[in-house]
Amino acid sequence: MMKHTLAVLAASTLSVPLMAQRTAPPAPAPVDAKVAALRDAALKDDVAYDIVEGMTTEIGPRLAGTEAEARARAWSVTKLKALGFKNVRIEPYQMPVWVRGVETGSILSPFPQALKLTALGNSGATPVGGLTAQVVVFKTYGDLAAAPAGSLAGKIAYVGNAMEPTQDGSSYGAFGPARFVGPAMAASKGAAAIVIRSIGTDHHRNPHTGTTNFPEGVTPIPSAALSVPDAELIERIATRGKPITMTLVLTPRMTGTHESGNVIAEVPGTDPKAGIVLVGGHLDSWDLGTGAIDDASGVAITAAAAKRILDGPRPRRTIRVVWFGAEEVGGFGGKAYAEAHKTERHATAGESDFGADRVWRFETNLPDSAKPVGDRLASALAPLGIARGAGVGGDGTDVGPIMALGVAAIDLNQSGTRYFDTHHTPDDTLDRVDPEQLRQNVAAWTTMLAIVANAPEEIGSVVPRK
Repeated sequence: MMKHTLAVLAASTLSVPLMAQRTAPPAPAPVDAKVAALRDAALKDDVAYDIVEGMTTEIGPRLAGTEAEARARAWSVTKLKALGFKNVRIEPYQMPVWVRGVETGSILSPFPQALKLTALGNSGATPVGGLTAQVVVFKTYGDLAAAPAGSLAGKIAYVGNAMEPTQDGSSYGAFGPARFVGPAMAASKGAAAIVIRSIGTDHHRNPHTGTTNFPEGVTPIPSAALSVPDAELIERIATRGKPITMTLVLTPRMTGTHESGNVIAEVPGTDPKAGIVLVGGHLDSWDLGTGAIDDASGVAITAAAAKRILDGPRPRRTIRVVWFGAEEVGGFGGKAYAEAHKTERHATAGESDFGADRVWRFETNLPDSAKPVGDRLASALAPLGIARGAGVGGDGTDVGPIMALGVAAIDLNQSGTRYFDTHHTPDDTLDRVDPEQLRQNVAAWTTMLAIVANAPEEIGSVVPRK
């Protein structure tokens, strides 16, 4: 058997040279020595970690539209001015505000046990005394969607998922609908409440919160996420074939319309006609943790990179750093920014909002006239272990509205392998930030800014990614 295998392998190798022939790849674009020096120096950056540490220590959770987010805006203005940025300001806007209240749950029968859960953003409330009902178990969102109309009347829907870690975060898109639209779907079928398996990849007994959306005409129902171990408990109980009765107490409420805002700072350029390079992340966070990876790290990375350009010769293009408000609860900051600045010329936009782990890939959506910019990025980012992706850039809740107007995109994609272990949980704290990986992010964004902000090519409008 071994001889036969070796013979087959030997025979097959005869054709390998023919099969493996490839044309020589194009020569990489040269890397400007000044860009390389900025990139390498950024690998010793301490500014980003200082911002994350300060924001999480001195402010903590920053739920959109609350007094805590207002304190964060004031803190941010002080910090950005101290770093030397120009034109630092707050651009306020109004938004509806949701806050959580009491949240408890337990299985009453057939096997009484307490549950760890948390309300989803925009969840409705149970009666003050709670809600007790039979649970209908759906292993997937698809199973819920297929349930007959009216079949959940007076019941609590449970929806599971099979989310696993992925480097590109694609599992969030695959399984996120259980949270994004699952509660509205359950409500449309008559459910009194819904609990879902958290959209997360950990097995800690920490539930993952996040926003859900109820379309106009659908009354919000009590909606909660269970910790993954407790979700698995419910599924195991369901296999016993006995009816499950659950009690829930959720008392969130809408508090009316309140102020949020975007914090803006700039590195002024020398050529106002060349367009603005927009970078940033979101200032608000969920209220369970201190928002270290989501998204104090993102605002810190982009600001630290812009600071490195600020400390050198003025770039051709103005770099605008925006710490967007109210991203988590509906992207209000990004929409407000696009409305306020839609008449200004923007060359590119990009945001950091996927934690603090290493950047591994970049993708762009540049016009043909700026193709050499992408080629220079590929050469300069390669020493950081960052490859050019085959997709089209354009990700980001906050920069999405301005990119929808035709602004070119630069995406620097971080590894998502660990991200959904912590995302929207009480574990989103400073200890989850790896300083060395954070520095690699700063180096990547510094490299991008040094190239894009000084590119001699014109970067005009593009067809927005759909």
